[in-house]
Amino acid sequence: MTTEPPIRVERRVRAAPDVVYRYLTESAAWSRWQGASAEIEPVPGGRFLMRMANGAIAEGQFVELVPDTRVVFTWGWRADLAVPPGSSTVEIELLPDGDATLVRLTHRGLPVDSIPIHAVGWDRYVDRLAIVAGGGDPGPDRGPGSPA
Repeated sequence: MTTEPPIRVERRVRAAPDVVYRYLTESAAWSRWQGASAEIEPVPGGRFLMRMANGAIAEGQFVELVPDTRVVFTWGWRADLAVPPGSSTVEIELLPDGDATLVRLTHRGLPVDSIPIHAVGWDRYVDRLAIVAGGGDPGPDRGPGSPA
C-alpha cells in the first residue's frame, strides 16, 4: 500500500496551550469538538476511541503526550478496511503564539484514496477545536458534511 505526503492543518487558536491540550486529553472535552462521544485514556498505550453522530467509530492508542505541547495517537476506523484502527498516526503540536496557540495537526500513513476525506474532516474539526478552545460553542457535531 502506498501513502501520500501527510495531511497538515494549522490554525491559530485564541487560547493558551494548556487550555487546548485539555480538549485533546479529556473525553468530555474532546466530544465538544469532534464526535458524539469519546473515550480517552491520555497515557502512552492508552485508548483513543471516538464515536461519530452517524455511528462510525475511530479508534487507536496514544503514543506520546507532552503536556501543553504535543499529543500523538494512532487512528483508524472500525468498519474501514482501508484505514483500520491504529493504521495511521495523528500528531498535534501546540505552539505558543503570543496570547494564543498555533495548533499544527499532521496525519501520516493514510492510503492515497483516503487522503481527501480525511483532509476535509481535519480541516473542519480543527476549526471546531479552535471555536471551543477559544470559549465558543460549535454546537453538536453532525459530521463532516454539515456546517462547522
